[in-house]
Amino acid sequence: MENSKQLSSEQPLRIDIVSDVVCPWCVIGYRQLAEALEQTNTEHKIHWHPFELNPDMPIEGQNLREHITEKYGSSREESDASRVRMTEAGSEVGFEFNFTEETRTYNTFDLHQLLHWADQQGRMHDLKQALFAAHFTNGRNISDKEVLADIAAEIGLDRSEAVAVLKDQRFAEEVRQAQQQWRQQGIQSVPSVIFNQKHLVSGAQGVENFKSILQQLADLPE
Repeated sequence: MENSKQLSSEQPLRIDIVSDVVCPWCVIGYRQLAEALEQTNTEHKIHWHPFELNPDMPIEGQNLREHITEKYGSSREESDASRVRMTEAGSEVGFEFNFTEETRTYNTFDLHQLLHWADQQGRMHDLKQALFAAHFTNGRNISDKEVLADIAAEIGLDRSEAVAVLKDQRFAEEVRQAQQQWRQQGIQSVPSVIFNQKHLVSGAQGVENFKSILQQLADLPE
């Protein structure tokens, strides 16, 4: 769903999305936006960019409920309510969350390097979606290099090359530079969606709100 059809402009709408795979509202927000793009028949091109929610997270990750309690001070009841909201919001746009007591969150630096590699083959979008599903639907360990290579192979990328990319940290500097670039532009939370490199929208806005935003953009003078 990277490219779709036309709303009014001759040029496709450029959409930059700064996000992290361990961010539930990032996949919800993307799915809402994708639905709005489809319903408004908007020609577009999506560019994904890296953001680490938890750059200091150890490689083994952390139990998600413990992490949320430590980071935000949430009670168990608040955590449960949040999971219900996210699960319902995901279901509305065709994405399945399977939260359990064992659900973990992970360090995503390697993952962003793999996405950078996939982008060189025109497959970043596909890998991003596969990683969202691997993490939130299937509960796979997306900080494990072997698991990441498996996921890459499952969408048709070369597994041995994926392993090599991760082993030698081939794109570490590129990912760090990209993250720094967005931080310098004031991006401190995700999802952050930038339309035509001018208009910033933060968070999962909902399908109807995204449709309204797209219509406003279509009505702007060239």
